[in-house]
Amino acid sequence: MLKLTTAGESHGKALTAIIEGLPSNLKIDVEEINRYLALRQSGYGRGARQKIESDRAEIVSGVRDRLTLGSPVCLVVENKDYKNWEEYMSPYGADTAKRRLTKVRPGHADLTGLFKYDQTDARNILERASARETAVRVAAGTVARMFLRELGVKVAGYVRSVEQIADDRAYTFEEVEAAKNSELFMLDPSLCEIAKKRIDEIREAKDTAGGIIEIRVKGLKRGFGSCMTYADKLDAHLAAAVMSVQAIKGVEIGLGFEAAKRPGSRVHDEIFCENGNFARKTNNAGGIEGGMSNGEELVIRAAMKPIPTLMRGLDTVDFETKEPCRAATERSDVCAICACDVILESVICFALAQKVLERLGGDNMREISERYGHLA
Repeated sequence: MLKLTTAGESHGKALTAIIEGLPSNLKIDVEEINRYLALRQSGYGRGARQKIESDRAEIVSGVRDRLTLGSPVCLVVENKDYKNWEEYMSPYGADTAKRRLTKVRPGHADLTGLFKYDQTDARNILERASARETAVRVAAGTVARMFLRELGVKVAGYVRSVEQIADDRAYTFEEVEAAKNSELFMLDPSLCEIAKKRIDEIREAKDTAGGIIEIRVKGLKRGFGSCMTYADKLDAHLAAAVMSVQAIKGVEIGLGFEAAKRPGSRVHDEIFCENGNFARKTNNAGGIEGGMSNGEELVIRAAMKPIPTLMRGLDTVDFETKEPCRAATERSDVCAICACDVILESVICFALAQKVLERLGGDNMREISERYGHLA
């Protein structure tokens, strides 16, 4: 079973990912991992921390001469900002009175986490709840992307909207693959410029913005997931992976909520047989029927909420004094929609790799590739 465990705090020494269950002889390109880490830090509307951190992954175990061994793979991404925080974050003794946070921030894990983990300093919560953790999920997801690509499965995403500036056009997978050439990963240049101006306005107001991301998967064959055991449904598995990402508040597959507004005749994809091959002329189901992939492109959309750390702060209460105050301000982005796109691609890659290996089994890439090749 393919499994990912991550560890590390936002201002700790490093972030770590341990991947168990990878087959042997999968070629690993660390520079590709680093390219996706750099993409995660890119995009219009990012904050100052991206200038401090320049993420690079180190492979600690499980790979020799660029090939996996079948043993656990350990990836580490160093936090370069740790040198400025060691005094407050060191596991060997730290000045916990400094950098203490009690002005709990709306929209964050601060307040609930303080109660759940019996703490008095929200820093003990926010350091792990931070989206900084997603750096190693991108690293691990890129490894999964390499695995899927060996089978002919490709994953790409783009930004459909920033706040209310939305692009409702239909794009081919090949067009979506080119989205990273845009400053906002948007495919319509005119809408991209409008969105950038809106982000500038939001920055001036010391506010934040979210948006909607669409992820597409091409080349996945039929039958991944299950209609027999509901916990094994592919759409449920993917939705869980997407919702595990900080800031995601909604997921759609295919038409999603739009399907609720239409009659069935304009929702369900009619089936045809051409030259002995079954086919559909529409893909409203987003490539998943009955919890299983049906051979069409997967279409997954996610709604990212505005970043909850506002530079002007929101009304809150000091956890210690119980007095009203303004929420604490950490370094923040105005809009991290591009980062979210890269993160979502990565978690979807990993979730898909789990489903592929669950069905095919196999300890090495040769036998897995053979088994995949035999599928209809």
